[in-house]
Amino acid sequence: MHAEPPEHVGIDLAERSYEILIGARIFDAPHSYAGLGNGGAAVVVTNTTVAPLLAERLLTALRTQYPRVLLVTLPDGEEHKTWPTLNLIFDALLQAGCDRATTLFALGGGVIGDLTGFAAACFMRGVAFVQVPTTLLAQVDSSVGGKTAVNHPLGKNMIGVFHQPLRVVVDLDVLDTLPEREFNAGLAEVIKYGPIADAAFLGWIEANLPALCARDKPALRHAVKRSCQIKTAIVAQDEREADLRAVLNFGHTFGHAIENGLGYGRWLHGEAVGCGMVMAADLSARLGLIDAGYAKRIRDIVQRAGLPVVGPRLGTPRYLELMRVDKKARAGEIRFVVIEAPGRAGVRGAPDALVAQVIEAHTA
Repeated sequence: MHAEPPEHVGIDLAERSYEILIGARIFDAPHSYAGLGNGGAAVVVTNTTVAPLLAERLLTALRTQYPRVLLVTLPDGEEHKTWPTLNLIFDALLQAGCDRATTLFALGGGVIGDLTGFAAACFMRGVAFVQVPTTLLAQVDSSVGGKTAVNHPLGKNMIGVFHQPLRVVVDLDVLDTLPEREFNAGLAEVIKYGPIADAAFLGWIEANLPALCARDKPALRHAVKRSCQIKTAIVAQDEREADLRAVLNFGHTFGHAIENGLGYGRWLHGEAVGCGMVMAADLSARLGLIDAGYAKRIRDIVQRAGLPVVGPRLGTPRYLELMRVDKKARAGEIRFVVIEAPGRAGVRGAPDALVAQVIEAHTA
């Protein structure tokens, strides 16, 4: 079947501006990548799970646009988002004699996108890359905005750079192969946009959650498009997270502590963020910013999306220790993204004693 004309969401970053294409049957359509090549090699970076499902189709499409097309397959999982795995990409590029005209293509979820973007930013001091996200989480969040990183044993995403892609190609059909747990994890990043930026969108999610969970394509298209619109609007105002962009990390301070405390890969990123949003919403209520009913509403939506709402009992001191290793922290003070009003978020500190109450109330 022919690809349908995709919808376009633009991100305005001056000379680094680019488009997000959203549609069906577009990830292996040659015209999705038209105008990107500059005569160099195309290198598809993927993982052992995605490669047998989708890699050859993308390689075939790119062969119509690029003189040389290569494949790099990495191990799958958050536990592999490390410096040694990043070096596997550099090894492949150098062994193949790639140069500054090379374009990398990130075919996978958030881990692949982060690793590929980081490699593109560093190889020969910067080459082009394209995001081809294959998970819902990557499509609505991590593939957009140019954040790249690897994890460190002491903190998640603490080592990285900003490097914007040339284009993001979001094919809703690839979500058909996504396991339910991975799909639900992506819903967490959809849900977050409501409390932080669009109260009406949260109401839409609440009403359409059954359709989203059933992977209804019109519902998914709207959810992905609106998520990307919100994120691009925020990133365009604060590309390097000096201030406003930090609100996109709603739930992430608690969530990253869960991921690191358990060991990367035990909980999926979206699962940890979903639970983290429940905790951050409760903190917002305890700070007197929102009423307890709104916090409960967020908890109920997260739970209906099939995500955990009770965190692991790592111990309050351990949570606090882990949360101090966070990019929002200032002079040792943990700073949280909180809901200041439905559809509006901010970043502020909170007393350890109050944070401890939240941790005790939401862990078991």
